[in-house]
Amino acid sequence: MRKLSLHSAGLRISVIAFLWLLLITGSHMVLNKQCRFRNRVIMGYMPVVSNLAAPLVDCATKGDDLYFEALKFSSFSEMGEAFRSGHIQAAFIIAPLALMLFDQGVPLKIVYIGNRNESTMVVRASARYDSASDLIGKTIAVPLRYSGHYLALKRYLREHGLRQSDVNIIEVPPPEMPVALAASQIDGYFVGEPFASKALETGIGKRFLDVESIWPKFICNVLIVRQELIQAHPEWVQKMVETAIMSGLWAQDHIDEAIGILSGYWGQEPQLLQYAFSNPPNRFRFDLYTPKAEELDEILHGMRREGFVKDNLDAQALVEDRFARAGGEYNKPSQSLFSRLERATGFQIQATKQ
Repeated sequence: MRKLSLHSAGLRISVIAFLWLLLITGSHMVLNKQCRFRNRVIMGYMPVVSNLAAPLVDCATKGDDLYFEALKFSSFSEMGEAFRSGHIQAAFIIAPLALMLFDQGVPLKIVYIGNRNESTMVVRASARYDSASDLIGKTIAVPLRYSGHYLALKRYLREHGLRQSDVNIIEVPPPEMPVALAASQIDGYFVGEPFASKALETGIGKRFLDVESIWPKFICNVLIVRQELIQAHPEWVQKMVETAIMSGLWAQDHIDEAIGILSGYWGQEPQLLQYAFSNPPNRFRFDLYTPKAEELDEILHGMRREGFVKDNLDAQALVEDRFARAGGEYNKPSQSLFSRLERATGFQIQATKQ
């Protein structure tokens, strides 16, 4: 009996020691994982061309000590609430919504402008649309009431002598727009690419206008960063903006390689992205990335006209251009960025001066 008792005691000690070892090992794994990701900034984005930098920055910094994680949203409203609550620290977001958030007291700065000339208004291909008057009585969708597309459409109607009541403008999340047009729930929509190309490629829609034809240097999306992140880690913000700038310049000259990365992040077919970048070719501009108060003032003028913001909102108070200006000193994407994107796409990329 005594021998059995000693054996049982020894067994208990062995089990306890083993469990303790598992606990220590597990704790180390958890702590190491936490330490590994302690330097991380979560960036919200939508799968549109003006947010192209977000997935490329994610791809370029994955595995680094400082990782910029791209979190995809299905609507700009959802992204705005996530930024407001602090669940994300940065957001590639539609410009008027950024101004609205600031006007409502959310501490933020605009540090980077997404690429230009990427928004298109499409209408049903089977109907006649030759002039502004053909829009009378029609239902046109925009991503959000607080969007540049809404303001641009209102500007277009005014310039062509139409009243606000002549066109029914509604909000539809961009991924749902092509489906709504195909189902005849709407007559057209105004949105950033590649969602316009979805209707053009399938033939259900036709191009009515490109935004740059009515609003030169139109700003669709901006990169906003929470003020506390700038104060605590300005070097993180600098790296994020620099990598965004370099990613856009790289994508401009390496469309096929960029599409190889974007299609995976966006969950969209490469053929659709090829169509968007090629029709017409070289439409998008990636070199006008520095935020300027005078360009935001143009947006604010339209927002004040609609009663969206207070009259005393100062565009200069939103702008923090030092990061983009410093990032603009780079005239070509860095070799480290090339090597990361090279591995992601499987292409051999030769760095060329921009």
